[in-house]
Amino acid sequence: MASSTSTKPYGKGMEKDDETTPLKKHVMFFDSNQDGIIYPWETFQGFRKIGGGFFLSVALSTFIHIVLSSKSRPGKLPSPVFPIVIENIKLDLHGSDSGAYDREGNFVESKIEEIFNKYGHTYTNALTSKEVDELLRDKRDPNDYMGWVLAAIEWRVLYLLAKDGKGLLTKERVIGVYDGSLFDQLAKEHAPKIKANNSTA
Repeated sequence: MASSTSTKPYGKGMEKDDETTPLKKHVMFFDSNQDGIIYPWETFQGFRKIGGGFFLSVALSTFIHIVLSSKSRPGKLPSPVFPIVIENIKLDLHGSDSGAYDREGNFVESKIEEIFNKYGHTYTNALTSKEVDELLRDKRDPNDYMGWVLAAIEWRVLYLLAKDGKGLLTKERVIGVYDGSLFDQLAKEHAPKIKANNSTA
């Protein structure tokens, strides 16, 4: 698992390799042209690929870029297209969350183990919807209202898109979203549905 930052080029920005932090790998899925910068339309397309509905994908891509763009572009004036710079994505880490990323964007898997040990009441390796809500309540830092909102959106969207047929969010899926592998997996799962929809359109 990756454990250090990298400045190697990936497209024009960086290379998706084993030296890239898991946090960067987590967001690189949405960088469709691999130039190191994510634009709202790329995020929209990414959410559609992993099973997000049209209106949900519009809402998420708009909100995410408005909130995260400026911190990833330190010292620059606001941009009307709200780009997110992958190289600086660690600057967008927020409170009231699992703590599964350290300050450099490295994945701390022990934090996920703690979550499932504490909140996996029904199953040891999966969370129900109510258990996700309990997790979110317990992780709230005092007066960190934006952190509450961001954490709630992240976990509820993760649950919506990654739960299994029994309505369970498995530990494997949660680890996948943090180590950067889940989005590619979800895209492969939804590819046949998208292809079928396009062929009948």
